[in-house]
Amino acid sequence: MTSDPARAFLGVEASITGRRWVGPGETLERHAQALAQETGLPAPLCNVLARRGVSAPEAEQFLSPALRDLMPDPSILRDMDKAAKRFAAAVTGGQKIAIFADYDVDGGSSAALLLDWLRDLGISATLYVPDRIDEGYGPNDAAMKMLARDHDLIVCVDCGTLSHGPIAAASPVDVIVLDHHQGGETLPPAYAVVNPNRQDETGDLGYLCAAGVVFMLLVAVNRLMRDQGRQLPDLMALLDLVALATVADVAPLTGLNRALVRQGLKVMARRARPGLVALSDVARLNTAPEAYHLGFMLGPRVNAGGRIGQADLGARLLATRDQHEAVALAERLEQLNKERRDIEEQVRLQAMAQAEERGLDGPLAWAAGEGWHPGVVGIVAARLKEATNRPAIVIGFDGDQGKGSGRSVSGIDLGAAIARLVSEGLIEKGGGHKMAAGLSLSRDMLEPAMARLGELLAAQGAGLAGPADLRLDGMLAVRGATTELVEELDRAGPFGAGAPAPRFALPSVRITHTRRVGENHLQITFADESGGRLESIAFRAFDSPLGGMLENHRGAIFHVAGRLEIDSWGGRRRVKLRVEDAAPAQG
Repeated sequence: MTSDPARAFLGVEASITGRRWVGPGETLERHAQALAQETGLPAPLCNVLARRGVSAPEAEQFLSPALRDLMPDPSILRDMDKAAKRFAAAVTGGQKIAIFADYDVDGGSSAALLLDWLRDLGISATLYVPDRIDEGYGPNDAAMKMLARDHDLIVCVDCGTLSHGPIAAASPVDVIVLDHHQGGETLPPAYAVVNPNRQDETGDLGYLCAAGVVFMLLVAVNRLMRDQGRQLPDLMALLDLVALATVADVAPLTGLNRALVRQGLKVMARRARPGLVALSDVARLNTAPEAYHLGFMLGPRVNAGGRIGQADLGARLLATRDQHEAVALAERLEQLNKERRDIEEQVRLQAMAQAEERGLDGPLAWAAGEGWHPGVVGIVAARLKEATNRPAIVIGFDGDQGKGSGRSVSGIDLGAAIARLVSEGLIEKGGGHKMAAGLSLSRDMLEPAMARLGELLAAQGAGLAGPADLRLDGMLAVRGATTELVEELDRAGPFGAGAPAPRFALPSVRITHTRRVGENHLQITFADESGGRLESIAFRAFDSPLGGMLENHRGAIFHVAGRLEIDSWGGRRRVKLRVEDAAPAQG
């Protein structure tokens, strides 16, 4: 009944949130059954492995990935050897180094990687993070000229690939670019440009964020300097920063990224980095960190400085070794994050109303408004994308000039489309990668630019989908949701972009208790015919009909879908279901 891909899983053609439920399909089910027979692993875990294309001989290595097995030779990236030699020469020659970093989590983490590594060798580098509003994204002429006056080497992290003029302005000082944003047809006049998304790269490592590229540089530099007999920093201890950046930048958790994040989470759990300890404490993170916490608790707080506060706060927090400074910076970022949430909600409501009025059935959802804070337009674009299952652009105008940000859906390359707008002269500046991009444009070009962007995205297939299908890994009985099962499933993690967390359906359950938490969340207790009970939480339940339907259940029987996690509240470990959807059980 549940394995025919032509039929909805459990017969759910339209759930309470309007989604069709899609199960594994017969081919995946057969693969999962074969895996279970050959490996002896639990059937739900085999369902997840089958979806990831893992064969029986590969299962154990996949469940226990070793970084040494997945780490490529850094030299496969163009300009890597050149950059590593120049950086090592600056270190051994006592030259003055400046780090120019983007103002988001990836930029801050990338900068902290270099600052931390250099500090272990007794070297203090200069950190420069541009102001989002006054300077915008990436290097600018004035800042680069200023840094060039007092430094022998400038390293641009998470930016610089398209910065021809500003990098030329730093001449004759050498500039190294360590980036991952999509490159243009020509490269800037830097000493070295290390970027897996250069047009002359294979793209095999194009999924790395900037911190991943920086880590590979440090591997190459350590290799060079080890030959000199020097005591070098422990690179594995830096993986907490790489993990944070990878998850927060929504890089896919596959291949090398998966190993980097998995190891980085272990490093983070040791609570050795003062900045991350302080940030975890203000965020009330009292369990071992998971990818979810990095993306939704720590990342937004690090980002808050660059969005609406002082641009370098995040990088300084991640790099500091002073506990008192870490606490002060974390508390400031917590305050800024609360302010950011308030601003974001105001813009979100306006943007959603505007996009709905324009219509949500096209290839692009977009909105623009006067005075919308440039620090929140990216988050609002993400919310608009989630609500419409379409690429989304949100632009804030200050007079005639607008700065915007976009987020894309799987399979649609937004960065390439934005680059095309630049080449066609419809926007002044723009760039990014497949899933996210930024742009600047004048008010008179807004309508033609958005119309053209819609055409480019439609050509890629955007707008063809309705509400996103809910993809499920199978069914579970309430009594089957155990802590042991969750621990087994976690071996297939970490989960995030490109590696969705296992999601299961619990068929024909009844609701025995509900309680609102705050204004928007709903706690629920489910039970089934066997008498099993499962505590659950539906976050932001009342943003959709889900909250009202479950709260006013009137004794109805539901199929419910979501993700299992372990709740360690009060020192007691128990399974909890994070509810994502539900549907009335027929018959």
